[in-house]
Amino acid sequence: MTRPLLPAPSPSPDEAGRQRLTAIALMCAAVVCFALLDTHAKWLGLHGMDPLLVSFARYSVSVVLVSFLINPWSHPGVLRARRPWLQLLRSLLLLGSTVLNFFALRYLQLAETISIAFATPLIVALVSGPLLGEWPGPRRLAAIGVGFLGVLLVTRPGAGGIHPAALLSVVGCVCYAFYVLTTRVLATSDSSETTMAYSGLAGTVALLPTLPFVFSWPSSPYAWVALVAIGFFGALGHWLLIVAHRLAPATVLAPFIYSQLIWMVLLGWLVFDQLPDRWTFAGGAIVVSSGLYLLYRERVRKVPDAAARMD
Repeated sequence: MTRPLLPAPSPSPDEAGRQRLTAIALMCAAVVCFALLDTHAKWLGLHGMDPLLVSFARYSVSVVLVSFLINPWSHPGVLRARRPWLQLLRSLLLLGSTVLNFFALRYLQLAETISIAFATPLIVALVSGPLLGEWPGPRRLAAIGVGFLGVLLVTRPGAGGIHPAALLSVVGCVCYAFYVLTTRVLATSDSSETTMAYSGLAGTVALLPTLPFVFSWPSSPYAWVALVAIGFFGALGHWLLIVAHRLAPATVLAPFIYSQLIWMVLLGWLVFDQLPDRWTFAGGAIVVSSGLYLLYRERVRKVPDAAARMD
């Protein structure tokens, strides 16, 4: 007689606590990688490297590195997506966000671009209603409105604020928000390995035709290192994110994303001798606070649902 398979035992409280601490450490390491990625991209842009070429390096190097772990031999059928057109749309949204961010970094400070990018959860919460049926309540709508006021405080349109390239960051933020939404939809049909493989390959193929028009030889040995470093930090950062989310839920990890602002300010000061003004600090603080409140409301909203399932 065949015995039925028993579910895997739940980790003990001590083990679960260690897993959460490990996941938080991995999340913090991931945002350091993303801060270093943007720092290298800005450095290359300031030294005459076209952002499209920098974007190609970010994707192509990442594809090479990721292929050692995710390939048709280690993961048979990894390129067979159940919703290939949605995978393509998601990949192009990520590509658009990356390219726009690299163009903006030529003119904006690191802290300015990340302060605008932190508006992504606000956009996701706002459009999840009509697209996914997840309508925000009045408190969340108020937090979204306050967060957008923070973005206006950072950019200060029409008031002699930061460079007009901030608009590129705003459009890139919108692209990234829809990228997040499509990722959530694809999570129900395709594996994370398939989704990650499509992201790198689609970006590389889409940028390949631009190379004859934007290619230039790096001006120094460090420029070569920076091009490789961008792909390396991108691949490593996303891998750390995947491992972190396997160890702890997103609601535990999401607040630590905002620690990237600290690293962006620090690297902007150390590498480019740039410190954000008081408007950027104030607007960034408002955007971060709004995002954290949205996470809090999401957690509060899920507690009754979990209690109801236990009844």
